[in-house]
Amino acid sequence: MKIGQFRIGLRTVKTALAVMFCILLFQLTNGGTISAMIASVSAVFSMRQDITSTVKFGKSRLIGNSLGGILALGYYAIQHFFHQNFFVELFVVPLLVALLIIISDGIDNNSGIIGGVAALLIIVLTIPNNESFSYAIGRIFDTFIGIFISIGVNMLIKPQKSAEIKEIDSTMQQLEQQEAELKILRQKLNEYEQDQPK
Repeated sequence: MKIGQFRIGLRTVKTALAVMFCILLFQLTNGGTISAMIASVSAVFSMRQDITSTVKFGKSRLIGNSLGGILALGYYAIQHFFHQNFFVELFVVPLLVALLIIISDGIDNNSGIIGGVAALLIIVLTIPNNESFSYAIGRIFDTFIGIFISIGVNMLIKPQKSAEIKEIDSTMQQLEQQEAELKILRQKLNEYEQDQPK
């Protein structure tokens, strides 16, 4: 559906529903605002236009989140050893971000980098000083819940064929317009080249 230049697509609706279900789940289970926020962010990152893309991206996100979670647990242990020293946060967090990027790139999980870094930062920067190791593990599971809610919403709400056809048609029209613009630019370039002295 379009309103002027603004488009409300099915993916937008599904993303909003996934966030709603994350908030509802944690409200019903007294899971807390932090858990709802982490799961919601994870659901937004994972939502794609169809179930195949969502599962594929969800797998990449699971790998990224697992790496982020493992590194967050390592950070928790280091912070505990150094009694919540600010300089540990200042220097270790950026090193862990770099390490996560290096590992993700090395295992060819580049599409999971942003989600993994987000999971790492959300976990390490929201751990209260007096919390235990289980708090960090709980935040890792929150990210997984968001991914699974995103996959579930995508499985339940599938685009109608007519909506898919409209979307394909709209994309083709945009490509045809870009091709026409490209043709005009090529003609101008040819004219400029012919006008240049030899």
